[in-house]
Amino acid sequence: MTLKLHCFGESGNAYKAALTLELGGLDWTPVFVDFFHGATRTPEFRAINPMGEVPALETPEGVLTQSAVIQDWVAQQSGRFGFHDNDERREILRWQMFDNHKVSGVAGPLRFNMNFLPPEKRSEGANVFLAMRLRAALKVLDAHLEEAEWLALGRPTIADLGMCGYLFYPEPFAFERVQYPAIDAWLGRISALPGWKHPYDLMPGNPSDRQQGGPQ
Repeated sequence: MTLKLHCFGESGNAYKAALTLELGGLDWTPVFVDFFHGATRTPEFRAINPMGEVPALETPEGVLTQSAVIQDWVAQQSGRFGFHDNDERREILRWQMFDNHKVSGVAGPLRFNMNFLPPEKRSEGANVFLAMRLRAALKVLDAHLEEAEWLALGRPTIADLGMCGYLFYPEPFAFERVQYPAIDAWLGRISALPGWKHPYDLMPGNPSDRQQGGPQ
């Protein structure tokens, strides 16, 4: 069975799942979700994921949702990027939770507010607050990566493939790689992994599509 990942190119959380699938070598295909025209709010999509979010992965075992859950399943299926014992599992989880709370959980709303909301609906106050929080988290991440090549273990894991979820996107969101040399080098190591693809090359949908009538 070909796995089906419901996703769209602008979603950093979907990118985490898509990148893990691609680098894990599993047979999968993206299914475009037209988020910007309300597709996640439709009854058809809610039947797939009642939470109304991407990513959602259709597998022989049922539908999996939430990027970390999908990544964990893919790591088990592929035998790549996962843990070998409980100590490794906890270290991976530690960085996934830091990402969810401090990095992706802040970068996602900030990037959306700065780039995808109509200008009249954007909140400058929210941008300032979120940018402050994101920079503090990135400082922690950069300091850690000054001492380690990979986040959790001495090899790339789903912690790395999750943490980078928003950091390859070109839109402005208070993150510039040149300001964080260790993060920049780490992202370079990730993009050098065999099979790596940019989010807009891995999943359908990007900002230019909305000016041209939809993904090609």
